[in-house]
Amino acid sequence: MALKIRLARGGSKKRPYYQIVIADARSPRDGRFLEKVGSWNPMIAKDAEGRIVLNNERIQHWLDNGAQPTDRVLRFLNDAGLAKREARNNPEKAKPGKKAVERAKEREAKAAEAAAAE
Repeated sequence: MALKIRLARGGSKKRPYYQIVIADARSPRDGRFLEKVGSWNPMIAKDAEGRIVLNNERIQHWLDNGAQPTDRVLRFLNDAGLAKREARNNPEKAKPGKKAVERAKEREAKAAEAAAAE
């Protein structure tokens, strides 16, 4: 059984609240889970104390037993010092798309024409 440390959404519409749970990877997001090991309230300010609550001892137990955290949970664990998350780098993402490149070339051509007409 593949175990995940992931978020289960709670709270009302437009007011999210997440529980950090240990669940079977095949179970639905808000479905059955084995244990609740923390919570995350994204509505609280980022520097507030109660924004992320983790049960470090139980999380370490599940990590030792092979549970895999999702990327968002891994960010929390990295901040708490429980796991290491490697920084990601995707330089292709910052490049403009084909249409944007075409529009830029058209603007440059029009500007060159206007400068030549003056």
